[in-house]
Amino acid sequence: MSAPAPRPYRSYVYAYPHKTAYRPLTGRPELAALWAGEPKDALSLYAHIPFCEVRCGFCNLFTRVGAPDELTTRYLDALDRQATAVREALGDRDPVRFATAAFGGGTPTFLTAAELERLCDIAEKRMGVDLRAVPLSVETSPATATADRLALLADRGATRLSIGVQSFVEAEARAAVRPQRRADVEAALGRIRDTGVPVLNIDLIYGIDGQTERSWRVSLDAALAWRPEELYLYPLYVRPLTGLGRIKDPAAADRAWDEQRLRLYRYGRDHLVAHGYEQVSMRMFRRADAGPAGPDDYACQTDGMIGLGCGARSYTSALHYSFDYAVDMREVRSIIDVYTETEDFSRAEHGYGMTGPEARRRHLLQSLLQAEGMPVAGYEERFGSSPFADFGPDLARFEGYGWLDADAPSGLLRLSPEGLAHSDGLGPELFSAAVRAAMAAYEAK
Repeated sequence: MSAPAPRPYRSYVYAYPHKTAYRPLTGRPELAALWAGEPKDALSLYAHIPFCEVRCGFCNLFTRVGAPDELTTRYLDALDRQATAVREALGDRDPVRFATAAFGGGTPTFLTAAELERLCDIAEKRMGVDLRAVPLSVETSPATATADRLALLADRGATRLSIGVQSFVEAEARAAVRPQRRADVEAALGRIRDTGVPVLNIDLIYGIDGQTERSWRVSLDAALAWRPEELYLYPLYVRPLTGLGRIKDPAAADRAWDEQRLRLYRYGRDHLVAHGYEQVSMRMFRRADAGPAGPDDYACQTDGMIGLGCGARSYTSALHYSFDYAVDMREVRSIIDVYTETEDFSRAEHGYGMTGPEARRRHLLQSLLQAEGMPVAGYEERFGSSPFADFGPDLARFEGYGWLDADAPSGLLRLSPEGLAHSDGLGPELFSAAVRAAMAAYEAK
C-alpha cells in the first residue's frame, strides 16, 4: 500500500535552499574569490528595498514598516557601498554582463521618485546594468504607485510593474490585514497602464477566511478587466484570523483549509485559462497574446545572481549567500541598522554551500516546478548523470501520486496538472536531509 500524498500546501519553494538553512560562513570568504571562476556573461541583479507603508497580515518577508530618521538615505548609501564592492569583486578579466534586473522588497516604490532614480543610478553606474536594454521588473503597491514614481521607473527602462492587490473585495483585504479601498486600487492600476510599461502583473491571494468561489471570481474578473500581461495566484500561508482559528481540531482545520485552497486554485486556474492565459507555473499565468518584455537569456537554474541589500541573496555555482535573516520586526530593524552601518562589503556573511548533489536537487526542483518541465538531455549534459538515476525513488513516488505527466513528449520530465496543483507539497519533498536538518535547527527570530 502506497503512502498518502503530502499535504498540498507545505511551503512555497521559490528558491533552494531556503534562507533558514543558511548559517554564518566560516572565515567570511572574499567575494572576489567566490566569483573568480564563475561565468559572468548572463547575470541577474536583484536589489532589495526592505520598507513598506504597512505590514500585511500574511507577510513573512524581510521588511519593516516605515523608515524614520532618513533611514532610506542611509540604506541607499550602504547599497551604493555594497554595489561598488561587489562590482570590484566581479573584476574585469572576464566579460561581466547583466541579462535581467529586478527591484523587490518590501516595496521598492516606498522610496521617493528621487530615491528611485538613485537606485537606478546605482544599478547602472556602479554595477554596469543597462536598464533600458534588459528586462527590469519592479514591485509596487496601490498606496505607493504614484504618478511621479511610475513615470521615473518607465523612463529608466522598467518593462514590468508588479502590484500586490491580493483581493479586490474590501472585506477580504481587511481579513488579510491589508486595509485598502478598491477605488484606490483601481486608480493605481490606471496610473500603471498610463505609463505604457509593457507588462503589468497583478498578485492575488486565495484562501482568505470567508472567501468563496463567488468572491474569488470578483477579484479575478476585476483583475482581468485590466488585461494584465501576467497574473500570479498565491495561496494564503497564514492561518485566517477567524473561522479556521475557531476550530478546535487543528488537523480538521488544516484539512478544511487545504480543501478550500485547492478548490479556489482550480477555479482560478480554469477561469484564467478560459480567458486566454497560459499557465507558466502553479502561481504564474501569462496572457497568451502578450508580447515579450524584452530579451531575456537568463536561466535561474544555471546562471548567477547578484543580490544587493540586506535581504537579497546571491548565487554562485558553489555557494548561495546573503545577510542575516529574520521575520520579527525588532530583529529586522536591527539587521537593517547593522547593514546601513557596514563599510566593508567585500566578504560573504551567511550562506549555504551548493555541493554537487545539492546543485542537482536545485536544478530538478526549479525546472520541475515550471509548467514547461525539464528536458532530460539538458540535465544529463550539465551533470553527466540521469535524473532517474539521481532521484529515482522521488520520481517514482511522484509518479505514484499522479504528479508526473504520462503524456509528456519523450525526453521531457513534466508535471501533470495535478502535480502543478501540488507544487507546494512536491517542492519540499526534494529537500536534502542536510537542508531539512538545517531548517529544523533554525531558531526563528
